[in-house]
Parts: sequence; structure tokens; C-alpha cells
Amino acid sequence: MTDAQLTRRTRRAQLIRAPRAVVVFAAGVGLGLALSVSGAAATVGEGNAVSLPATWAARAADVDGPAPRDGASAFDGPPGDANTGQSGAPGPAPRHQAEPSEFGARKSYIIPAAEVVGFAFLLNEVNRHTDGTDFDSNWSTIRRNLHSSWVVDQDPFSVNQLGHPYQGSMYHAFARSAGLGYWESLGYAFAGSALWEIAGESTLPSRNDQINTGIGGSFLGEVLYRLANLTLEHENIPPLWREIAAALISPSTGFNRLAFGERFKTLFPSNDPVYFSRLQVGFSGTAQTGTGTSTTRLRRNEALIDYSIDYGLPGKSGYTYRRPFDYFSVQATASSANGAENLLTRGLLLGTDYEVGHDYDGVWGLYGIYDYIAPQTFRVSSTALALGTTAQWRLSDAFALQGTGLMGAGYTAVGTTRSTGDNDYHYGVSPQGLLALRFILGERAALDLTAREYFVSNVGAAARGGHDNIVRLDASFTVRVYQRHGVSVRYLLNRRDAFYPDVGDSSQTRGTVGLFYTYLGHDRFGYVSRPERQ
Repeated sequence: MTDAQLTRRTRRAQLIRAPRAVVVFAAGVGLGLALSVSGAAATVGEGNAVSLPATWAARAADVDGPAPRDGASAFDGPPGDANTGQSGAPGPAPRHQAEPSEFGARKSYIIPAAEVVGFAFLLNEVNRHTDGTDFDSNWSTIRRNLHSSWVVDQDPFSVNQLGHPYQGSMYHAFARSAGLGYWESLGYAFAGSALWEIAGESTLPSRNDQINTGIGGSFLGEVLYRLANLTLEHENIPPLWREIAAALISPSTGFNRLAFGERFKTLFPSNDPVYFSRLQVGFSGTAQTGTGTSTTRLRRNEALIDYSIDYGLPGKSGYTYRRPFDYFSVQATASSANGAENLLTRGLLLGTDYEVGHDYDGVWGLYGIYDYIAPQTFRVSSTALALGTTAQWRLSDAFALQGTGLMGAGYTAVGTTRSTGDNDYHYGVSPQGLLALRFILGERAALDLTAREYFVSNVGAAARGGHDNIVRLDASFTVRVYQRHGVSVRYLLNRRDAFYPDVGDSSQTRGTVGLFYTYLGHDRFGYVSRPERQ
């Protein structure tokens, strides 16, 4: 790459920082509002995690209708009813549930197609007038791109691994909020990405962008769409605030609801999932560090805001997993040191539920994963598929072990932060695994342990060769102090070991310890109550 090209890339990275900051801020506000809405609606008093018994067997199909129920809704019974999950505990505030025949009744294939083209055109115009070098596309560049081989580009890491997936999430949600199913919407995200690569940029089309936007963007887009829909369901929140919060979480959904009125106002039937959400605000300090080849000036202390939600926890009667992302988990962390520290999503694409005895309920199948991690010293991001399971083992009426185990492979980008520039990273096929455990200790405390590992191979990589091994360990202990308010102590370790023929072995490590105020979505840490078997 020439000096002029590097200068243009650097300029492009600078130009994108401001809008990216707006996106991160909007996402943080939206997720915070979703937390407050879901938390307010999910619980009124103490000790009231919403749960019902689990059913047996659900087929993996993208069906928008509700799962069959074998009992009353969790919101039907009075306080003290078995449906509340705890005797005498008031149930959650009412939520609006769409009839299956309503959602998609007026769906459109043409409207989201026009929106994808229009969004890509407007984005190109904005970029063309701020940095016309890479976006000055015309009929000549389009013809060339249609007949050229696809390459791996070297745009700034945050552009390719955060900006492109977010762009794909917009495409996905345009279709989703127009009444289409998940797989149809994934097609819109994939086609929108191809349109951008061929006609939106004057550079050669990029296969890494196609994966990040078309596939990773669809995974992220479905999570944001479901969270926006969950926010809109809560009728105890003023309508205006619901609409604003949903639009911040999923702008495409908000646009369609505003632009087309009643046609796309029908909510997606969520089938009352059991979910557990948590917001943490606090500070962390560096306990151990080894920066390796990174030239970043490490900020030893940082303020953090972390939001996470587990949606569709197994064990509820009548809730099945017929549709992609009927179970998903997402975590997002903003840092005062480097902006977006992580964005981690996983969702069940194809699978079913199962039970073992009376106290063990789970789901298993194929998961879709989009991860972005940037702990100051290095960064890694992956779009992947994995086989695995999510389950809960009830040890007693108040104690339980919840967990997820996954093994799979993905297309992963990894690199040192600012060793030579924001373009110093590479791609490779990466076998990867995840183990996440939550020990629920009654209504008072919980211990969370999560381990991730990525082995980024030289398969699908540049001619440079070499490999990376990344490990991330996250441990937190939370004590509930009053109602949904608690305190957490958290330890986070990120380690990268790399070998490349031209530079040899290198290692980068950062461990932090933090203290956080924690706001819990449920008083019982997501415990799904013991089912009443028929």
C-alpha cells in the first residue's frame, strides 16, 4: 500500500470516529432504556424471577407464530399463584403480545429492498463528500468490480469489525421490521453488503467485509431487533418513551414504525421469554500487564459501563425454540479508555430444547456468534458458527447452575493495537470455544465465570503465515444489597500469544480488577423456577 493510500485510510478513520461515537452512544442509551423498561416490567417486588415449567421438544424452523402452551401465561395468575415462580410474589407488569396472525400479515418485500438501496446510496453520498477517494464509485468501477476477484481490504479495524456489522444490522432490521422472517432478512443483509462492495465503494470488493456485514451484521441485527421489540411490549411505559428507546436500539425498526404507521406497528410475537438482564457501572484498575508490541499508552484505570442480557432462558413451559434467536445472549461494554471495549453476541440459529430428569432443562443446536473485543493492548473480532448447549440445573428451590458451552469455527481478525497503525491486523480461520457458568446462590448472590478462546490460524490468512491464540477470562461476584441493587467485584484477563516468522514469538497480557454498582433485571439472578410436571 502506498503512502498516499495510507494517508487516505488514516483520514477515513478520523472521519468515521465521530459518527462511530454517536453510534456507540446511541446504542448505550438504547440498551440502558431497554434495561430500565424490561427491569420495571419484569418485577414489582422482591424474589420474583418470572418462570414456568419447560416443555419437551421444539423443531428448528423460522416460524413466526407462538409456541404451543400447555398452561396459563405467567401473567394470568394472581399473586401467590404457581405461575409467579414464588409463593406470594407479585407477577410482572403486563406486556402486549401480538397474535401470530397479525405479525407479517402486511409484510413487504419491496419496501425493505428499496430501503437497503436508499440507505446505501445515502451512506455513499455522505462518504463521497467527506472522503471521495474510496467512495467515488461510478459505472466504470461497478463494471470492474462485477468482473474482479474479491480481496481482503485493510480498512481500519473498527471500520471493518464494528462499523460494517452495524451497517449489516441496519439492512437486516429493515426487512425484519417489515414483517419478514429471520432467514429472509439475512438475505437482505447479505445482498445489501454485496451491493455496497460492488457499487458503494470504488475499491475492489472485499470478502472480509461481506462476511462481517452480511453474516455478522445479521446476527447483531436480530439481537437488536428482538431487544427493540421487547421494549415495545411493555405497556406500563409511556408510548413515546417506548418508541424512542426502540428506535435507539434498532434505528431501522424505529424508521419503519414512524414512516409506515399502522402497517408495521404490529409487534413480533416474542412468546414471553424468560430473560435476565444486568447493568454494571464502575471502575477498574490494571492488576497485571504485558503490552508486547503494542505502542498504545495504556490507561491503567478506566470507567466502565457494562450491559448484558440472556433472553429465552430454558425451562419455561410452552416456550419453544422454533425460530432463530429464540435464545440469545449479548454483552456490551463501553470504556473511558478506548470507547467500545467489547460487543459479544451469540444466538441459537437451529435447535431444540431438552430435559434430563426433573431439575435439568436446556437447549442445544447450532449457534451464530459475532464478537468484538478490544482491551487496549490488542483487538480480536470474529463471525462464527458453533455447536453447543445452554442449560440450567436446579440444585434446590433457590440454588442453581446455569451455563453455556460452545465449540465452533469462524473468520477472525486479530492484531496489535497501534503497533504501526490502525491497519495492522490480519484475518484467519479460527477454531474457538466458550464456557459460561453462573452459580446462583439464592436471592442474595451469584458468581459468573466466562472463558473464551480463539486460535487464529494461517488458513485463509495472508502470505505472512503465523498464528495467534487469544484467551479471555471474565469472573464476577455479585451481592444483591436491596431489591434489584447490588455490588459486584470483577476480574478480567485478556491474553494474546502470537508467532510469526518475521517477528517471532510475542505475548500480550492485561488483567484488571474492578468494583461496580449493579442493577439487576431480576432479584433471583435469572433463576428459572422448578417446573410443575403434569
